[in-house]
Order: sequence, then structure tokens, then C-alpha cells
Amino acid sequence: ILLNINMLKGFVLLSTFPSSTFTRLLTETDGWKKRWVESKHQLDYGKFQLTAGKFYSDKEKDKGLQTGKDAKFYALSTRFKPFSNENETLVVQFSVKHEQGIDCGGGHVKLFPATLNQEDMHSESEYYIMFGPDICGFGNNKVQVILHYQGKYYENNKTIKCKINKDSHLYTLIIRPNATYEVKIDNKKVAAGGLEEDWDFLPPRKIKDPYAWKPRKWDERLQIEDPEDKKPEDWEDFEYIPDPEAKKPADWDEAMDGEWERPLIPNPKYKGQWKPRIIDNPNYQGEWIHPEIDNPEYKPDPTICRYYNISVLGLELWQVKSGSIFDNVLLTNDEESAEKVGNETWGTRKDLEKQWRERYEEIEKRKQEEEAKKKKEKEEEEKDDIWGLEEEGNEEDPAEESGNDRQMQEDDAD
Repeated sequence: ILLNINMLKGFVLLSTFPSSTFTRLLTETDGWKKRWVESKHQLDYGKFQLTAGKFYSDKEKDKGLQTGKDAKFYALSTRFKPFSNENETLVVQFSVKHEQGIDCGGGHVKLFPATLNQEDMHSESEYYIMFGPDICGFGNNKVQVILHYQGKYYENNKTIKCKINKDSHLYTLIIRPNATYEVKIDNKKVAAGGLEEDWDFLPPRKIKDPYAWKPRKWDERLQIEDPEDKKPEDWEDFEYIPDPEAKKPADWDEAMDGEWERPLIPNPKYKGQWKPRIIDNPNYQGEWIHPEIDNPEYKPDPTICRYYNISVLGLELWQVKSGSIFDNVLLTNDEESAEKVGNETWGTRKDLEKQWRERYEEIEKRKQEEEAKKKKEKEEEEKDDIWGLEEEGNEEDPAEESGNDRQMQEDDAD
């Protein structure tokens, strides 16, 4: 099933799996409100709004679902006809724009089973796949790929860095029926491998042989001290020596003062501490590697990441600073089609959006500079007014000052 979400025109549900039905749903602009269900699990969930944001390529075509309030949990979902990825490739793709400059929060989507109660969806609701960027601080930004297997959730072992700028970016997860996967950002591969190797779904195939031990005489030393190297006879390795010219004082009383010893002085022939030279170890056997055996607890499972009733796509996340816009959501079994759709949606708009974002930031910077300048000028004017009032209050009456002068002259005359 291919779910292509055009936020302006609502949703197009196109089946490219075994079924071949084609259905267009809710083409009116506000249809998304009927298509998406808000969770009522808690009363203070944040609200989404339909907008292209502050900068975009096309104001109408670039509309997406945007988080609208800071420091909020969000829980919104949409349902479609259940499908399975058994023996099929599953592609999850969407774009997200953190135009607010997100500092801590999620930008991911989740796939849920048909049993989900959408009005009660919350962070503990069972899901199959969680995929997308997760950011918390400058150094902690990664793409989460959390997969459900036998009642537990497993996070990918590989660290996949996500994009943290304010532009829209396209995120793609591909899970193939041969138990391999691929993650793409902006239609470029950033990670790939096997599901068994990069998630801890199963016990390891091999384990260290519990009955194998390193031989006692196994020599792992790469270099050793030369056993044939001898210290020269004239090598002085005493830093201080007794002063040969010192003499015992005439009044020294050994009964009272103890045995007299010469004071120490720096050894003029001191060469430092002697060490034998280092040579390659002729008996070096290399690093001992613990032998491995087949793990008796390991059993292959060809059904890893096979989900049989995928039916809900949700935005269940937390954001400290809101403003992320989700768009171009796609579920399909065709990797080439997903890449094509990404290029025709996100790909055709990204450059113009970036230009508009740079222009927008330039305008905002000028506004801030002008506001700062006006604020400074206003503060200086207020400061001048205050000083002017103080000076005005301190001015003396000229007539009073003249009278004081006459009085002083009369006093001088007296």
C-alpha cells in the first residue's frame, strides 16, 4: 500500500501491494482534520496546524502539519486499510522541516497495528516502527530506527546522524524481505546492513568457547628488553654522591651526634638511570584470540520485522520548541517509486525553499538590528531627559546668587 499524503489536497491511498484499488480521499483543504484523529489520552496535547511555515517554495503545495505550541506532547494519527510487508519491501518516507531551529524534540513518525485505539494513543501504545530524527542538544542528534519484535523494542546499534538545520529534509527507511535495511537522508544512503547485525533481536550466532583458555606460555609482547644488553661498568646512575672534600667537624661528638656522614652533592658523572635497549620480541606469537563456537541458543528467525496488520500512521512525539512541519509522507513497497516521489516533491522545492529561508533570515536579522538600534536610541534619549531634569532642578536663581555675592562683599569689608 502506498500512502501519499498531500497536505493541501488531503490524502491519496494507492494500493501497489497485492490489492490494486485506488481511492482518493478528502480533497478539500480542511479535509485533514477529518482524516486525522487527535488523541484524548491526556487533555493538554499540543495542536497541529496546516501551514507552509515562514519560508517555502510554494505557499499552497508546501503546506504540512506543524506543531503549534512549545513544551508539549503531540498525538495525532491517521488510519488506512491494513496491509502486511510479508515477502515485500517496506518503504517509510516523509519530509520534516524544523524551521524553529529545534533544540530538543522528536521529528519521527510511527506505524501502528490495526488494534490501536486512535483516541487513546499515547507514548506507551504498542507500535511496529518508529523512524525519524530525534534531537536533544547540539551533540545528541540522530535518526531513530526502533523496531518491534516479540513484544520488545530494539534500537539500532549504529549511530545515524540527522540534519539539524532549518531546511526540509527527506527521511527514508527501507526494510527488505531478505532481512536487510537501508536508511536514506535526502535520497542519499547514510546507513545499510542486516537486521540481525545492527539490532539485538536474536542472541549472537557465535560465542566464545567457554572451555578455551589462553596458554600460559603464550607471548603477546611485541617488544622486549634486550636480555644481552649489559650496563657499562663506568655508568654512573647515582644522581647524588657524598662530597669527597667534606671533612668531619673537629667538635663532632659521635656519642652525642651519631656517626658522621659526608653531605651529598650532585654527581658530575651522572648519566641518568640505565635501561636496556628495546628489541623486537623473537618469541612474539601475536594477540591471542579467543576461539568461538556456534551459539546453542541462537535460532534464525526469517519473520524478523514482518508486520501483518499495519494500519495507522501517527505523529506521537515531544517538542520543547515547536514549529516542525511534516509533509510528503509515503508508504510503499517500491524503492524506485519512493525515490522518484521524493525527487518530485521535496527535491523540486528544496533549493527555492533554502533561498527563501536565507532571504527570510536576512530580513529578520535586519529587523532585529533596527529594533536594537531604536531601543538604544530611546534609552539614550531617556537618559538625556533624566540628566536634563536633574540639571534643571540644580540651577540657582541669579538674583539670589547676586545677593549672596553682595553679602560676601559686605562681610569682607566688615
